[in-house]
Amino acid sequence: MSDCIFCKIIAGEIPAKKIYEDDEMLAFHDVRPQAPVHFLVIPKKHIKSIMDIESDDTALAGRLLSKAQELAKEQGCGEKGARFVINAKDHGGQTVDHLHIHVLGGRFLNWPPG
Repeated sequence: MSDCIFCKIIAGEIPAKKIYEDDEMLAFHDVRPQAPVHFLVIPKKHIKSIMDIESDDTALAGRLLSKAQELAKEQGCGEKGARFVINAKDHGGQTVDHLHIHVLGGRFLNWPPG
């Protein structure tokens, strides 16, 4: 999508501090981190939200979660854990209409978050 900030990051039009990239996905540090570790994992395919995943996307969704877990461990969250967040649509707090997983860690995260 031409107006999607994450699609522009994928295309290299907007810089990002990348931590992983392959043919299907990209992971990069959040520009407004809410924890010492805070990065996003996004599919390169534009999927608006988790509510828009179709049957053809289920394998990709699984790989996104698997990579998020692997990267959380690499970023130092393996022993004490991390929070994995997928916001969906307006009421779910989604601010960018491109499926993304927030991974937060490096400190104790209270629940509920706020």
